[in-house]
Amino acid sequence: MPIELASDQLRAWFTLLRAPTLGAAALRGLIATHGDAVAALAFAVRAPNLDGAVRDALTTPDAAALAQDFAWLEKPAHHFIPFSSADYPSLLRDAQNPPAALFVVGDPTRLWLPQIAIVGARNASNAGLTNAAAFARTFAQAGNAITSGLAEGVDGAAHAAALDAGGTTLAVLGTGPDIVYPRRHKALAQRIAEGGALVTEFPPGTAGKPENFPRRNRIIAGLSLGTLVIEASLKSGSLITARLAAEQGREVFALPGSIHHPLARGCHKLIRDGAKLVETAEEVLEELRGVGALLAEGLRERIAKADDAPGTAVGGHAGDPDYARLLGALDTAPAALDELVGRTALPAPALSSMLLVLELEGVVSAENGRYARR
Repeated sequence: MPIELASDQLRAWFTLLRAPTLGAAALRGLIATHGDAVAALAFAVRAPNLDGAVRDALTTPDAAALAQDFAWLEKPAHHFIPFSSADYPSLLRDAQNPPAALFVVGDPTRLWLPQIAIVGARNASNAGLTNAAAFARTFAQAGNAITSGLAEGVDGAAHAAALDAGGTTLAVLGTGPDIVYPRRHKALAQRIAEGGALVTEFPPGTAGKPENFPRRNRIIAGLSLGTLVIEASLKSGSLITARLAAEQGREVFALPGSIHHPLARGCHKLIRDGAKLVETAEEVLEELRGVGALLAEGLRERIAKADDAPGTAVGGHAGDPDYARLLGALDTAPAALDELVGRTALPAPALSSMLLVLELEGVVSAENGRYARR
């Protein structure tokens, strides 16, 4: 069962999560530095360089929104898992820029299962849907959870096939945990909550905005041992998920198709870029078998060690390679955000959040969109 948080800690967490511009990296840094959400919030509201809109959101949070968060959490099978909790899934913790917290509907222990992501086109062909179902069924029968994004097409086929096979599936949402998108998957989402879990980093009431879905995709990739792409156009969000998986050192697999089929082009590009061409589910399972065994053996031990050492990031975020890379790239001469992206190879959203943490702590000065070490 997830660790229960005191109401003052929950209130502080919900307040921080709803503050504008405080991204996941910023929140993780604040919690790591100050120990818990109450202390992090108390520090943030005193920070001299805090943006006015952020200060207002932290000092006078939206009472209705907080009440909505608490009301959601009181319902059965609703869980809140912050990054500081031992219940936070280890693979996601090790991913790039993991969420500061997760809202979960269903069984949160299912997040610990070895997972294989199946993603692909919303307008998939009949063959694509058949392949998604067949691969999901075999993966589930082999003891893996199927992770996807609840979208129409390949995602929905994979979720449904895993459930029909008696397996577990997890749906990562680009909305709050109380909103199902697309609406036609409401019944499927209910089945997933009963036989797996719905997972999101967005607070209750968050609508499905376009910018939310790339953030959702990084969670899909981060939770999974590997990602399988079944039919995708060259501009598909599935290619974003695959790229994020590859950047995190996870395996990426793609099904080839006809050179005349537009939805095969994304998969062919992935294969040219280094994804493994696969034709059977057994090929994927064989590639992931060793990684899955290591996960099963060391998962609890790794998370316990992380939870027993909450102060490892205190004092310049020691031990965090991303912060070390950023600090190494900063100089007393101001640099724009795009310059720092080039120096660190870190994504701009993560850098923005990390720079905000360092600014709040007095390590970095910011003026006219340029950043320098103090």
